[in-house]
Amino acid sequence: MKVLVVGSGGREHALVWKISKSPRVSKIYCAPGNGGISDLAECVNISATDVVGMVRFAKQNGIDLTVVAPDDPLAMGMVDALQAEGLKAFGPTRDAAIIESSKVFAKHLMRRYGIPTAEYRVFESYDKAVKYVEQVQYPVVIKAEGLALGKGVIIARDFDEARDALKSMMVDKVFGEAGLRVVIEEHLAGPEVSVLIFTDGKTIIPMVSAQDHKRAYDGDQGPNTGGMGAFSPSRVYTPDIASEVEDGIIRPTIRAMAQEGRPFKGVLYFGLMLTPQGPKVLEYNARFGDPETQVVLPRLKTDIVDIFEAVIDERLDEINVEWEDNAAVCVVLASGGYPKSYRTGYEISGIDEVLKDPDMMVFHAGTKKVDGKYYTSGGRVLGITAIAKDLDTAVRKAYQSVGKIHFENMHYRRDIGRK
Repeated sequence: MKVLVVGSGGREHALVWKISKSPRVSKIYCAPGNGGISDLAECVNISATDVVGMVRFAKQNGIDLTVVAPDDPLAMGMVDALQAEGLKAFGPTRDAAIIESSKVFAKHLMRRYGIPTAEYRVFESYDKAVKYVEQVQYPVVIKAEGLALGKGVIIARDFDEARDALKSMMVDKVFGEAGLRVVIEEHLAGPEVSVLIFTDGKTIIPMVSAQDHKRAYDGDQGPNTGGMGAFSPSRVYTPDIASEVEDGIIRPTIRAMAQEGRPFKGVLYFGLMLTPQGPKVLEYNARFGDPETQVVLPRLKTDIVDIFEAVIDERLDEINVEWEDNAAVCVVLASGGYPKSYRTGYEISGIDEVLKDPDMMVFHAGTKKVDGKYYTSGGRVLGITAIAKDLDTAVRKAYQSVGKIHFENMHYRRDIGRK
């Protein structure tokens, strides 16, 4: 069968890599793809947000399955458009993807259905929002309502930081339309855990747990990024907590979406905070996380194409999804200056040396390939993933491999996997 993967980041490289392991797949396309993905798939120069162009390509090339991975095309209704043409597509419809594309919708949903989350207020007026943050307890969390590449969340430690965050979102419009409405919520304390599930709208199959490192610098300092690394499994997500989350958060969310007339089929990501009062939802993502995918998929034993088709056909209860009893750590190598301004176009060396170890993977995010050489072309450049019998060994292997990679102004955190 022919498979098309939509997107161009490390998550998409991990997906293409996993799909390439399926004996059922004869050809993989990726649009637009990146330098590393081009080693496994034919990259097609179509923007991930070009819904019309993507549907046209899928029809003209007899694509049997399209995997829509990023948030933007999901929110734009790419899955709906593919399905309208009789094409098989993996991912939620536009109506269901709103659980990520509108933080206001997600918070109201949780409030209506009693799903534990932080207390919050929604504001459309900058002046009213500023007046509100004059009287709140700090720290406080300020979120742009819409999609902002994982950077639309600011933890303000005092009034000045809160006012500046509100001004940048609502007045300066640094996130465009996404920041015209904001959610201001109480700051939750505790370890963060990422739990992804496969669901066909009825059956749920949780994946192995993971933890993400969002901040740019060691010790969780600096601005939020799309993610500087991840590891799986979480050290704190016990079977008892997993059972509590499944019963009190995951199943109620899937039931709530069905009752809202927005049945969710695909991968749903739960960003959780394990507070002293119990697990609470920080955010939902309507797709695979990045870089969590780079540590979760290497642990998956079951053919991912079988899972995707079972989700689409609403027969997920027929699939036995199995996982390796091991650990994975991914360290993201970024361009110096990320997530703010950075330069690209630097040659990358050392990848071949890392890949001599069969337990190592290099997932490309912001790269391009020219004349057989890789060059930086984005903020997050590579994800260096190590597989080992336990987390501590995987951490050590990952950083040994990081030491073999070089490009100018390379930046990475040195504490990934140590939470």
